Amino acid sequence: MGPAVFLLLAFFAGPVLWTVWASLTDVALTGAQAADTRFVGTANFEEMLADPRFRTAVVLTVVFLAGCVLGQTVLGLALALLMQNRHGWVRGLVGSVVVGAWVVPEVVAGFVWYAFLEREGTLNAILERFGAPEQNWLFTAPLLAVVLANVWKGTAFSMMTYSAGLAEVPEDLKEAARVDGASGFQVLRYVVLPLLRRTLATTLLLITLQTVQVFTLIFVMTSGGPGARSTTLPLLMYQEALQMGDLGYGTAIALALLVVAGLFSAVYVWMLRKEEAR
Repeated sequence: MGPAVFLLLAFFAGPVLWTVWASLTDVALTGAQAADTRFVGTANFEEMLADPRFRTAVVLTVVFLAGCVLGQTVLGLALALLMQNRHGWVRGLVGSVVVGAWVVPEVVAGFVWYAFLEREGTLNAILERFGAPEQNWLFTAPLLAVVLANVWKGTAFSMMTYSAGLAEVPEDLKEAARVDGASGFQVLRYVVLPLLRRTLATTLLLITLQTVQVFTLIFVMTSGGPGARSTTLPLLMYQEALQMGDLGYGTAIALALLVVAGLFSAVYVWMLRKEEAR
C-alpha cells in the first residue's frame, strides 16, 4: 500500500492542500504578489460571493451540468435499449459510431461542432435548403450548443454502462411480465428500471464528475462567450487564475467548483447507500 498512498498524497492531497492555502492568499502569477505573497484570509471568498460574474457562472454550470447529465442518460439508455437483441453487426455498427465520438479528443470535437454550428457551417447549409434563415448558433444559443456537443461526445459511456446493466436483467422476469399482460413500456418501468437503479446511480455519479470539469470543449467552441453567456466555473477559474494572473481568486473559484461537484456527488452516494440498504 505504501507506493499507492505516496502517489495519492503527492498528486491528489498535495494539490488540494495547496489550492486551499492559495485561496487564502493574494498569490499571483506576476507582479508584487508573486514575489511577496500575503495571507488575506477569506477576502477572496468574500470577493467571489459579491462578484456577479461568479453567480452567473454558478447558474450556467448547474444548467450545463443538468442538461448534459439528462441528455447523456436519456440518449444512452435509449441506445442501450434499442441495441438489445439486435444482430451482432447492428450492435457493432452503432457501437462503433457512438464510441467513435467518445474517443475523439475534446479539441477535435470542439472544432467539429464549431464548424457545424457557425454561420457558414453545415447546419445552416442544411436549413437553407428548407428556406430557414441562417444564423450563428454559437452566438444565439451558446449554452445549448455546448450542451449538445458534450452530449454527443459523452453518450457512449452511459450507453455502455446501461448495456452492461441490461444484460444482467433476467429474461424470465420480463417474459413473466409479458405473459401477465404488461406492455413494453410497463415492462421497462416496473421490471427493467427498478433493477437498473444501482447502475443508474453509479453512471449519474461518473457522468457528473466528468461533466463538471469540462473546459476544453467550451473553450474551443465559444471561449465562454458571447460575453459571459457560456462561461462556466472552469472557464471563469481559468480566466481569473491564468489570464488575469490572480491565482488566489482563481483557486477560490476552484474550491467553489469542488463544492458544486460534491453536492451532486453526495446525492448520488445517498442514492447508492439507499439502494444497498434494500
